[in-house]
Order: sequence, then C-alpha cells, then structure tokens
Amino acid sequence: MRTLAAIALLLPGCTPALVGTPPAPAARSVPTVAATAETEPVASADDAADDPAIWRNRRAPAKSLVVATDKQAGVHVYDLAGRRLSYTPAPRLNNVDLRDSGGRITVVASDRADVDRAHVSLFDLDPVTARLRPLGRFPVGAGEAYGLCLWTRARDGALFGFVVMKDGRIDQIAIDRTGTTPQVRTVRSMKLRTQSEGCVVDDRTGQLYVAEEDVGLWRFAADPAAATTATAIARVDGATLVADAEGLALAPSGRTGGYLVVSSQGDNAYTLYRLPAVSYAGRFRIGGGAIDATSDTDGIDLVLGDFGPAYPGGLFVAQDGDNAPATQNFKYVGWAAIRRALRLR
Repeated sequence: MRTLAAIALLLPGCTPALVGTPPAPAARSVPTVAATAETEPVASADDAADDPAIWRNRRAPAKSLVVATDKQAGVHVYDLAGRRLSYTPAPRLNNVDLRDSGGRITVVASDRADVDRAHVSLFDLDPVTARLRPLGRFPVGAGEAYGLCLWTRARDGALFGFVVMKDGRIDQIAIDRTGTTPQVRTVRSMKLRTQSEGCVVDDRTGQLYVAEEDVGLWRFAADPAAATTATAIARVDGATLVADAEGLALAPSGRTGGYLVVSSQGDNAYTLYRLPAVSYAGRFRIGGGAIDATSDTDGIDLVLGDFGPAYPGGLFVAQDGDNAPATQNFKYVGWAAIRRALRLR
C-alpha cells in the first residue's frame, strides 16, 4: 500500500512535492572531501566490490574492522588502514550488515547464488582474529536477494533483517541466535514497484529506509506488527539525488535527529537529508588526491564514535566502482571531514 504522494510519484507527468524533498537547487559546486585510506583491491575483475559494514571496537577504537563483499567471490575483513586481514570464499554475496550484541558480532549478507530462491548467509565475526566463521545459508523466499540491512529492536533486543529483492519486494526476517544453530524465518513482506537495493534501519526510531533506484527513497515502520505502508520521503530529481539511488547510511544524533546519507550514483556524489523531517541538507563528493576519487558507488556505511586518531568522530566507507588501473575497492573518509565540508551543525 502506498501513500497518495507515493501513488502520484508513479503516475506519468506527476511530480508531487514529497515529504522532506525541496525544489531542486540551482546548479552549484559540490564540496569535495579527500579519502584518508583505501582498502586493498578485491580479486575479481568485473563488477565485484559492493557493500561495506563497519564494526567499531569500543575498547580499542583503532582496531575497528570493516567487512565488505566481493559479490563475485566472497567477503573480506579490513583494518582501518585498508589492509585485508581475512577473506572468506562465498559465491554471490551482495549486501552485508552486522550487529554487536554484547560481544557476539553477527554478520549477515544477502546471498544471490540462487537467483530464483533468495537466501541470507550468516557469520560470526571474531574481533581478535578478524575472521568470519560461517553459520550457514538460510532460505528467505522466492526471488533474487539483492539489498540487506539489520535492525535491533530496542524494547527486547530482537534481531531482524530486511532482504530487498531485485524486483522491489522486501522480506523481513527474524534472526534467532539463542540456540546453538541460528534460526531464520520470514515474518512479513512489503513491496516497491521497481528495482530496489539499498536500505538502512534506525535502531532508535524503528524506521526502515529503502532506495528504489530510479524513483527515490521510502520509509516503512520496521516492526513486524506494523502496517506495510510505504511513505515517499525523497525523489530522484536529477539534482539533489541522481539515479541510481544506491546505498544508505545513518548518522544519528539524539533521540531522533542526525542525517540519512544516500549514494547518488548517477553523478558520483553522496546526498544528506536531515532527520527526522528528511529535509535536504547538502551533498558531497570524495575527490581525488593522494587517493583517487570514488565513482559509481554502490554500498556505503557510516558509524559515529571514536575510531582512533585518524577518525575521532566517526568513519564513512564507500565502495568505489572505478579504481583503475586496479580492481574495485572501498574508500575511507572521516565523518568530521564531511561535517566540515558541509558546515553541518
């Protein structure tokens, strides 16, 4: 079910003023932020690096880790200098996310090995060895698993995942880690009209954000007991957000504030929306320098907090679709540098 604004969005010739979406701004320069580090390139040569997930080591922030997929071959674990610490072979893992629940770090990836029957692959991340321990592949439903994000429900700590199928269906799964073997079951489904992938959930507010690539951004209530109504919050307008709308990440502040960050893949930029109203807040690019610029970015992640001297305010990681002459990789940028560039409060 869609809101009236959402329905209007899909009708030919109809361009509604969506919630949180201002008129397209006049052309102007986009602030550029330099990458501080980059990962070792993935081994696969074509359309390979896809999505990162950041784990912050609260006890030793400089020893935090980045988990990232090579969707042709497997999943890598990197340190904050971009060095590959481990590699786990696994065919066709696409998006990845993780949650740390009191020492147990659960990593979940959308698994596209079977394009007709969606799966997720689960792992435990060992923060000492920086290695992943496979826990198995679990069926979700019909379709090709594409996007994925996790949500920890505040009231009881229950873990859920959202698997975004390539055709726009979103299956919510409950992940039970209480036993020796994980249990995964589908608890509800939602639907967007066309190809979608990027998603992120705000653990504070229980809001799920999903990017429909050629259309714009949508919001759902994340609780499985809630209605499956999609609320349109921002559109692909060719100025503030340029198709494809890809990866999503959050910079939370206080109970409901902060920023939603989106990969504006079509013009190699990243767009910020101010929460909770989802009002346009600016955009930036990762420019060239000692480390090359990013382009054609798919997945992104952002985690605030202390990551040591290089990233004292938080870490932003973006997939780089063109790392020539090497294969694709991931670039690191400090959140403090992004805030300065955009003059964010």
